[in-house]
Amino acid sequence: MRDLIRRIDAVTPAGRDRAVDALRALAVGGVVVGHWLVTALVLDSGTVRTASPLRSMPQLAPFSWTFQTLAVFFLVGGWTGARGYASARARGRTYGRWLGGRMARLSRPVAVVPAVWVLVAVVLLASGAGLETVRVLVKLVYSPLWFLLVFAALTAATPLAAKLHPLWPFAAVALVDLVRYGLGGPAWLGWINVAAGWLVPYCLGAAWGRGGLRGGATGWVLLLGGAAATAALIGWGGYPVAMVGVPGAAISNLAPPTLAAVTFGVAQCGAALLLAGPLRRALRHPVAWAVVALVNLSAMTIFLWHQTAMIAVTALGLLADAPVPGLHTVPDSSGWVLARLAWLPAFLLALLVCVAAFGVHEHGRTVRGKRPTQELEVRRA
Repeated sequence: MRDLIRRIDAVTPAGRDRAVDALRALAVGGVVVGHWLVTALVLDSGTVRTASPLRSMPQLAPFSWTFQTLAVFFLVGGWTGARGYASARARGRTYGRWLGGRMARLSRPVAVVPAVWVLVAVVLLASGAGLETVRVLVKLVYSPLWFLLVFAALTAATPLAAKLHPLWPFAAVALVDLVRYGLGGPAWLGWINVAAGWLVPYCLGAAWGRGGLRGGATGWVLLLGGAAATAALIGWGGYPVAMVGVPGAAISNLAPPTLAAVTFGVAQCGAALLLAGPLRRALRHPVAWAVVALVNLSAMTIFLWHQTAMIAVTALGLLADAPVPGLHTVPDSSGWVLARLAWLPAFLLALLVCVAAFGVHEHGRTVRGKRPTQELEVRRA
C-alpha cells in the first residue's frame, strides 16, 4: 500500500491542480451520501415505494445543504472544460475532435447501466416482483442520469461558456422565476432553468480555469452574497428550505432549479474557491492525494452505481424475517436516521464491489489492465 501511494504521488504531473480533483471528489461524495440519506425504500403491502425523511421531518431540511453539491461539480466541470478546450486548440485539435473525446469518456460507463438493469428487471419480474416495484427501482437508478445530460450539453457549450459572464444565465433564472411565481406564468418555463441555472457555476468554473476569480475576495463575495440571497429567498420569497427534492412538496428547488438553488450554488462556489488553497496544501501529503486520485479515477462509476449499491443492500435485508430499521421502515423518526447512518458502511462496501465490477468501462480500452499509477499517467484532467 505504501508503495502504491508513493507511485501515485510520483506520477502526478507537477502542474496538476490537486484542489480541483479534491473538489470533484467532495462533490461526488456529497451527492452519493445525500441520496443514501434522503431516499428510503419502504415495504408497503408487498410493494416497494420510495419515501423521504425530509417529508416526515422537515426540521432536517437544513442538513440537505451539506449534501447538495451539484454546483461544485459544475464549477469543476467548467474549469476542466475551459482548460481542456484551450489546450486542445493550442495543439491544433478541432472542436469536434475535442468534444468527441469528452463525450466518449462520459458515454462509455453510462452504456452499461441500462444493459445491466434491463436484465435485473427481467429477473425481478420473472421471480414474481410486482411491476410497480420494478418501476420504482428502475426509476431510482435512472433518475440521477438527468445530471449527465445537462453536463454533456454544457460541455458542448464550453466555447460559449468560456466567454459568457455568469450574470447572464443568472439573470435568465431570475426572470423565469419572476414570471412563473410572481406573474403566474406557465410552470413549464421553469425547465429553462435546467440549462441556465447550472450554466452559472459552469461559467464561474470556466472563468476560474482561464485564470480569473483569483484572490480570496472573490470567494468571500460569492460565499456571503450567495448565502445572503439564499436566506432572503427562503425567508421572504417563499422558496423551500430543502435544497433537494421532497416527495409531495408544492415547489422543488431542484426539479427544475429555482433562483434559490442557484444562489445557494453561488455560495458553494465561493466556498470552493476559498477551500482551494487549504486543499492544495493538504494534498501535498501522499496519503491524502492517493485517496483523492483513486476516487477521481472512478468518479463516474461511483455516481452511476451508488443507487444500485443501496438497492442491493436493501434487497439482502429482505432475508430477515421482518422489515429492517433504516432499510425497509418508514423514515419518520430520529431512530430511522440513526439506523440509516449505521447502514452507510454497508452501502459503501456494496459500492466498492460495483466499482470493481464496472470501473473498467469508465477507464476505456487505452488503460484497461493498467495499474492505478499507469492510469494516472494516461488520464490528464
